[in-house]
Amino acid sequence: MPSHTPRTATDAPADPFPVPGRPSRLDVAGQLLALLRDTTTEPRPDDQLEALTLAVAADLPVLLWGEPGIGKTAALTQLAESLDLPLTTVIASVHEPSDFSGLPIIGDDPAEQGIPMAPPDWAVRLVRAGRGLLFLDELSTAPPAVQAALLRLVLERRIGSLQLPPGVRIVAAANPRGSAADGWELSPPLANRFVHLQWTHDHDVVIRGLGGTWPRATLPGLDAGNLPAAVDHARRAVCGLLTARPALVHRLPSGETRRGGAWPSPRSWDMTIRLLAFANAAGSSREVLSMLVRGAVGDGPGLELLAALDRMDLPDPEELLADPAGADLPERGDRRQATLDGVVAAVRRRPDRSRWDAAWALLVRALETGAPDLVVVPATTLAALRQEDWDVPESIERLAGVVALSRRADLSQERAAARTGVTAGAGR
Repeated sequence: MPSHTPRTATDAPADPFPVPGRPSRLDVAGQLLALLRDTTTEPRPDDQLEALTLAVAADLPVLLWGEPGIGKTAALTQLAESLDLPLTTVIASVHEPSDFSGLPIIGDDPAEQGIPMAPPDWAVRLVRAGRGLLFLDELSTAPPAVQAALLRLVLERRIGSLQLPPGVRIVAAANPRGSAADGWELSPPLANRFVHLQWTHDHDVVIRGLGGTWPRATLPGLDAGNLPAAVDHARRAVCGLLTARPALVHRLPSGETRRGGAWPSPRSWDMTIRLLAFANAAGSSREVLSMLVRGAVGDGPGLELLAALDRMDLPDPEELLADPAGADLPERGDRRQATLDGVVAAVRRRPDRSRWDAAWALLVRALETGAPDLVVVPATTLAALRQEDWDVPESIERLAGVVALSRRADLSQERAAARTGVTAGAGR
């Protein structure tokens, strides 16, 4: 006879006819899920979010690079809510090229009217809304044919016969090839149309977010009175760099992986001007500015542009030499060092007793208002420019001790290094 196991209370099936007014088990589960989804945001400085928000505000296509699960999709969802834009997510890897170029529809008289290309429903919804955030996810797993079809969407903002309205912003996300399932490198034409931002996790942000509070994506306020100056500054910076470094105007990387990232071209330099203008108008930090320019033209050209921006913002050496007593030297160490080096270089180009004395006065002022070690190299170089008939100014005495102390420190380091080398040799 078959054995029979008594049914316990916990094995009893759910009541198929729940009592009205009494919550079912799934209702209780839903309440728990609602509590888990109940999070809030707070204003908190976040360079990644600010760079993303500025690029979106500048109406430039953005591509977020990051490992799976790092929070790219969550950041886009939060950004859309913050900017009050309806979010439309399209998984690029599961679509056909025709989904982006449109499907041909034969009308009554194709010879006379042509064959229109019907757009997908999500594009129609975006056009009807007039605004939105289009999120193209898993871009690096889209095959080359789909990437080619996306070129028109990203550059011309057209889907089939539809033109996306100006109120639609485009953001994509991709995983590095090493962590993407069946991943493809981005084609150079498509990659060059994006601002590439590396998306990483901040430990403190993640911990606080898991506790229920995430940073809020907020568009920084743009100074309306500074807009013309911001545009002029951005154009002068980029044009000045490319005048001095014409090889940077267009440089297609040789490696396939680097071609799928940010690299300099006339198109990406134009994007850089727009990003610079927005960052200047918003008063963004150097970290945010670095993310944006390197994301448009690549690390090398981007760092050269940042260095050129620093030089643009430095005081004019000739103005400093004309009034050393009233000189306003930069506070940041690297900028102060560059300013003092520029002053000494100006004296070298046009040596003159009064200019030489003025340069010493500037070095004394730098010594009194900043780190002493910053004046050592300029003082040593300036001393070598002295001509025989120039009297030594009294101000040099105030700098002599600093230079001598620095030299003694260098000698001590050399002796210590030599002793270390001898000891190591004896040990062998």
